[in-house]
Amino acid sequence: MPAQSSLRLSALAAALLLASCATNAPPPPKPTAKGGYVDMGLAAQAGAFEAFTRKAAAIPAGFAGPDDIAQGLQAGAAYEPRQLEAGMIAYAALAALQEPAFVAGVRKAGGRDLARRLAAIPEAALDLPGGQAAAGRASAALARRGEALAQAGRRVKAASYSVQKQGWSKARLTNGPARLAEVKRISTAGYRATGDDRARLTAAIAEGGRRGGPSPVVARGVALAALTVMGQEGQGRALSSEPKSAMCLRMAKLNFHQCLASAGTHYEDIYCLGVHAMTDPGQCVVEATKPARIRRAAAD
Repeated sequence: MPAQSSLRLSALAAALLLASCATNAPPPPKPTAKGGYVDMGLAAQAGAFEAFTRKAAAIPAGFAGPDDIAQGLQAGAAYEPRQLEAGMIAYAALAALQEPAFVAGVRKAGGRDLARRLAAIPEAALDLPGGQAAAGRASAALARRGEALAQAGRRVKAASYSVQKQGWSKARLTNGPARLAEVKRISTAGYRATGDDRARLTAAIAEGGRRGGPSPVVARGVALAALTVMGQEGQGRALSSEPKSAMCLRMAKLNFHQCLASAGTHYEDIYCLGVHAMTDPGQCVVEATKPARIRRAAAD
């Protein structure tokens, strides 16, 4: 084969190799209309959090009969604690990605050493350019969701008392074990995206606003956002859980099941729904935004 042809073939092979590498590289976060970014991997996780908090907060406090209660119980049961916790942190990360200065700062400061540091000490992300502003966005985004769900839960709890004026609400349950089994089945099934969930998620994280100081959950979200911008999200797997929030969500679910197991009337089911399926997890999310004494000194 002539030397010139051999060189052309070598160049073509090199081009194909580079194209293959580019194809296999993780896609960068996609820009939104307001200058923020949405990462599809984070969105897939955050959808569980957004969908549950939205649908559960929409449970109406007016109950006309057992069928309305059954629908509310199904909506209130529709989360698996570990999936919801990971979704909450991913949701915080997506909110942090809406801070353009933070995204730009991470791109300038990126590197493997920084990625390892963030994976080990997520609070270090707060010291990156725009890190505090990103944390403020993440905190506000989570607080909005938690507060709305807790407030809706308190309305449903109040309804469990007012509904007792209606005779049907005090009737004994005839399907207690069956409805508890169905609630547990829904609880363990996990989240499955439906309809316009992705569009609703994108709209929700674009709401903006800043609130409070950083918490361990918020710090994990900001660190996960930074790792995602750097294409190092694989190093952030351990950031998808935080011990205090994990325990809070597990206890909320356990108390919900135990409450239903002991309920004997329809109005008691409403109480279990309002307190343990709505107010409790909503309050877990609110608590997850509250600042704590985190290891900032270790980041130096």
